[in-house]
Amino acid sequence: MIVNIARRAHDHNWEMDPITRSLLDTDFYKLLMLQFIWKNFPATKVSFTLQNRSSQVRLGDLVPEAHLREQLEATRKLKFHKSELIWLAGNTFYGKRGIFEPAFLEWLERDFRLSDYELSVVDGQIDLRFHGLWSEVTLWEIYALSAIDELKTRASLKRLSEFELDILYARAKTRLWEKMERLRGVPRLSVSDFGTRRRHSFLWQEYVVKAMSDVLGANFAGSSNTYLAYKHDLEAIGTNAHELPMALAAQATSDPELRAAQYRLLELWQKSYQGELLILLPDTFGTTQFLEGAPDWVANWTGQRIDSKDPYVAGDEYIAWLERHGRDPRKKRLIASDSLDVSQILGLHAYFGGRICKGARPEDFKRASDFHDERKWTPERRIRFSAGWGTFLTNDFRNCNPLGDEGFDPVSLVCKLTDVEGRPAVKLSDNFAKALGPADEVERYRRVFGTAGVANAPVET
Repeated sequence: MIVNIARRAHDHNWEMDPITRSLLDTDFYKLLMLQFIWKNFPATKVSFTLQNRSSQVRLGDLVPEAHLREQLEATRKLKFHKSELIWLAGNTFYGKRGIFEPAFLEWLERDFRLSDYELSVVDGQIDLRFHGLWSEVTLWEIYALSAIDELKTRASLKRLSEFELDILYARAKTRLWEKMERLRGVPRLSVSDFGTRRRHSFLWQEYVVKAMSDVLGANFAGSSNTYLAYKHDLEAIGTNAHELPMALAAQATSDPELRAAQYRLLELWQKSYQGELLILLPDTFGTTQFLEGAPDWVANWTGQRIDSKDPYVAGDEYIAWLERHGRDPRKKRLIASDSLDVSQILGLHAYFGGRICKGARPEDFKRASDFHDERKWTPERRIRFSAGWGTFLTNDFRNCNPLGDEGFDPVSLVCKLTDVEGRPAVKLSDNFAKALGPADEVERYRRVFGTAGVANAPVET
């Protein structure tokens, strides 16, 4: 059933709707990482902290503290439903059944809980922190981000009349259709929804995912949102994130151990998942240094996700590295996932995804018909490309507001690991602007890992 979102937004019960309806309403990789943490680090204590990188937006003035606290408390009361656990146990993920161990699922049903939190508003910004056992803290990341994003949306919706709400959603639906129309029918295209953490709202994400599935068909690979995958019989997409190498690095007691932590994580991960789910995320401390220092067995992993580096540069770097290690890039997977929109998806697909451009630039491919013009192609595959489409799929309301202001524009909000057993956690990334951690620790990490291949780029979302 298609929900009339404008009508629902105008409904007097809107403010009382729980934002997180199920503990499955999170990115799939969070559940995979939770099992990894439960298995390998059951007693480790950590902290996570919210950070608003769009500091010009005073979220503390837009989102009432009491409303956010109400949503967080409602989330803490949730339990995994029996039907959800049966689905996790019996479903096939990435072609393999039994990814989640019975003992882990029993723990989810019997013992899992979310940690407490500290919440206040300081100088117009939300100060939100989580501390406790890693297994009790890690899932808060997505629940907190989606709650704040949707509360921001609800605050802006309250300023609109019912007619203005109709205009807002009509414009957003038209934009969504125009994007899907450009993607529909593109040969060998693979696009997934990665938009939970910065969505406009739960209902809008569900609407978008359903539309993508209906319109793009097999070209829509699935959703990172586990609950939507469960509810709509879609593939759940995701493997792991920066949190894991950050945590292992924070526990290192020497510079050599610090540098080796990124590879020790890979050993633990492939052991925990019996050689499955082997997608690299090498940019936590810089992609170039990661690839240059990686043991040969790392090239056996099945693909790489690009997050903070120019995806054209990162993809070429990965392909060249595979070739130096004697691996065939055509058998590997390259996933782009940072600040993507439809033009970049098409350009990257043209550049990497199945064929090489001949006498054409990636930006020349603006619509499906361009991919059928054989004058622009030579029939040679480079690497299997796919796109993880986030903010600009599930929260692109730019210039849709009939009031003409930027109230519905997405903000760059993160909730990241900040310490492990009292030791600071650091992320360097391939973008100087995305570095996280105390300044002195960031400098120490840069001394250990170097800055090769790291650039300065604006942080959009």
